[in-house]
Amino acid sequence: MGQCLPCLGDAGKDVVETPDPEIKRRQLAEAAEKRQMEASSRGIKNAYSVEQKKKKQEEIERRLAASRPGEGGLRWQVG
Repeated sequence: MGQCLPCLGDAGKDVVETPDPEIKRRQLAEAAEKRQMEASSRGIKNAYSVEQKKKKQEEIERRLAASRPGEGGLRWQVG
C-alpha cells in the first residue's frame, strides 16, 4: 500500500509557497491596470495621439466655460 507522505529527499522541491497577501494584492492590482490599459487602447494605433487630442479638447472646454462667467457652464436654449 502507498503512503501519502512525500519522500524526505524530494519534499523541498514539491512545496509551493504562497505569496504574502500584500504582494498578492499588489500583483492583482497591477494585472487589473494592465487589462484596463489594453482594453482602452484596443483598436487604437496611436494611443498617445488620442490622449493628446482628449487633453486638448478638455482644455478648450475648460477655457470656454471660464470665458462665460454668468452662465455657469450651461448653454442657452433658444425657442
